[in-house]
Amino acid sequence: MSISMYQTSVPVFARGLTNLKGILVKGAAHAAAKKIDEAVFLNARLFPDMLPFARQIHIATDFARGTVARLSGEEPPKWEDNEATFAELIARVDRTIAAVKGFTAAQVDGSETRSVTRQVRGEPKVFTGINYLLLYALPNFYF
Repeated sequence: MSISMYQTSVPVFARGLTNLKGILVKGAAHAAAKKIDEAVFLNARLFPDMLPFARQIHIATDFARGTVARLSGEEPPKWEDNEATFAELIARVDRTIAAVKGFTAAQVDGSETRSVTRQVRGEPKVFTGINYLLLYALPNFYF
């Protein structure tokens, strides 16, 4: 049985991003209801050596759109990481969902053996498409 790279990437990322948007909407509503400065949440860290919450959103959206683009044989365009409010982060998630859903099965399926090179700890790492998706991109997206 073969795997559909499209079904294993696009719908999975779209669902995860939709859930992430829901969390951001709830966070914005909570901050507004409790009159808490949004920056308190967006700059929060679960542990001191972790990146702030807003940066985690940037990374998740970059993994989603970048993975699908690379599987299709394209290099994703760079996006500025300058969102500093819940509204801006929600808009970024919406843009990412649209970008991910903009790829077709014909563009992504068959990419199991496509070579994908990424910098990992400063060194180039070459993946097959399926290993890149299943062993690198999806775990990092969910982390």
